[in-house]
Amino acid sequence: MTAGVADAGSRTPQPDISGTVPLPERVAVVVFVVAPILGLLAAVPFLWGWGLGWTDVAVFAFLYPLNALGITVGYHRHFTHGGFKAKRWLRIALAILGGQAMQGSVVRWVADHRRHHKYSDQEGDPHSPWAYGPGVWGLTKGLYHAHMGWLFSKDRTSRSKYAPDLLKDRDIRFLSLDPVYAVIVLSTFLVPMGLGALLTLSWHGALTALFWAGLMRVFVGEHVTFSINSICHVFGKEDFKTRDKARNVWWLAIPSFGESWHNLHHADPTCARHGVLKGQIDISARVIWLFERLGWVWDVRWPDHERLAARRVTGGSATGESATAERAATAGATANGEAA
Repeated sequence: MTAGVADAGSRTPQPDISGTVPLPERVAVVVFVVAPILGLLAAVPFLWGWGLGWTDVAVFAFLYPLNALGITVGYHRHFTHGGFKAKRWLRIALAILGGQAMQGSVVRWVADHRRHHKYSDQEGDPHSPWAYGPGVWGLTKGLYHAHMGWLFSKDRTSRSKYAPDLLKDRDIRFLSLDPVYAVIVLSTFLVPMGLGALLTLSWHGALTALFWAGLMRVFVGEHVTFSINSICHVFGKEDFKTRDKARNVWWLAIPSFGESWHNLHHADPTCARHGVLKGQIDISARVIWLFERLGWVWDVRWPDHERLAARRVTGGSATGESATAERAATAGATANGEAA
């Protein structure tokens, strides 16, 4: 049985789509995506009129890593793929920090991502850049679709099929409720405002921090994640065999905290480390290692060198063996794990 997907091996599989995304949720997605873009367009006149201070830079530098790790370590490597087990308080913290990145509730994010792995770059993948074909026009449309266009789809990934383990977790289910998630989103702007006000003792400091460490932080975080879905499935290097077109993009490694070593991730989805070759910086993996040393996480799925050697590219593309291995590893673990 494929871990984390409810009907794997069932005689009557559940549909991938559970219905239409409710209108309020579609409106919220538009706001979450468009507001940071409008903020970027306003950046130059805002910089000219209000300025950018060291306080804004400091608050940005403090908050961006926290929310990035909420996505990479929390949403992705832990909740989606079960790359490690974690204490209850850490699971809750990672879910909140990931939620502040404004990429959706943890249950929604996980369900979409597990469906992506099931059908990666094939029909059924919610955000493949190859959805419109390989031609110049088709790939142009596909890159937009994979980057952000897919977010506006009316189709709702079945959460009962793709995230049944999270729906059974009372903490995660609570944090994914619409009213609760709305509070988490609100906090992503109130926190930088509050820090800006405290550090400068002024409304001006609060407003500039809201813009630079709020809107701009969300914009950068969103589009780094979006780039993994788009750029890392078209451009870059293939070091390991996969059944799809996942690639490694070195220049995204630091801003994505290691997520852009995407080729290895699709070759071995449950591995807690994505940058496994020499020189491949993976900040998220180092954080997981630190958490393990502190006793906050355990059963970490570190790279298996024999498996990696078997999947190294020696010519050609994905083999049937690697395709089967990826399908078996897809999704995550029902035993994602809470501390007792």
